[in-house]
Amino acid sequence: MDYKKVTEDLVNWLREKAEDAGAKGFVFGLSGGIDSAVVAGLSKRVFPDNSLGLIMPCESIDEDREDAIKVSEALDLETRTVDLTNTYRELIKASLYSENRMARSNIKPRLRMTTIYYYAQDLGYLVLGPSNASEWYLGYSTKYGDSGADLMPIVNILKTDVFEIAKELGIPDEIINKKPSAGLWVGQTDEDEMGFTYDELDSYIRGEREPEKDKKEKIDRMHRLSHHKREMAPKFILKN
Repeated sequence: MDYKKVTEDLVNWLREKAEDAGAKGFVFGLSGGIDSAVVAGLSKRVFPDNSLGLIMPCESIDEDREDAIKVSEALDLETRTVDLTNTYRELIKASLYSENRMARSNIKPRLRMTTIYYYAQDLGYLVLGPSNASEWYLGYSTKYGDSGADLMPIVNILKTDVFEIAKELGIPDEIINKKPSAGLWVGQTDEDEMGFTYDELDSYIRGEREPEKDKKEKIDRMHRLSHHKREMAPKFILKN
């Protein structure tokens, strides 16, 4: 893959979509991870002065916030910090404390999505989503959370290719070399939680080689069960 050309194509695509929508700029979450860093880098190419990264800690890991700041400094990106920790805790307090850790954790990206859209509507910006092709294939995202966006520039770019595009955009090496994580809890990493590496997943998606039987079955199962995340909600069709 010619990563320089792909990067240029992504920038041109985003510029066209912004012009079509009459958008004044882009806004997105800045998590300190590779995907949001790439989205930020692409945004800055289109809107050097009207790109806004929102850092939204929510019982988050301090290192992630520090990494988000490193990305913003490398890109000369405008950021604002909105601490959602108390909002999250008040929501839990006002409803219930679920023993399901994922149910609790998935509130956080949904609060972030709401926050990003609040800024987007106020500024006349479009929301950029960070989902990449590998995670989209598995449904490894929160429905109406990090998958909630106006434009999804890297949703057809596999994770292993995202790392290469990051180099084209001047993303700091420490962000590129950081173990991918959703930051849901301390010590959580994508590959540990999935049970296979991105190299194994991407090679399988590309049709290059199959992983071990148990890993293949898990990937196939995750892809099948997450179909609803890649489609709009089913609609009942009224028949005459």
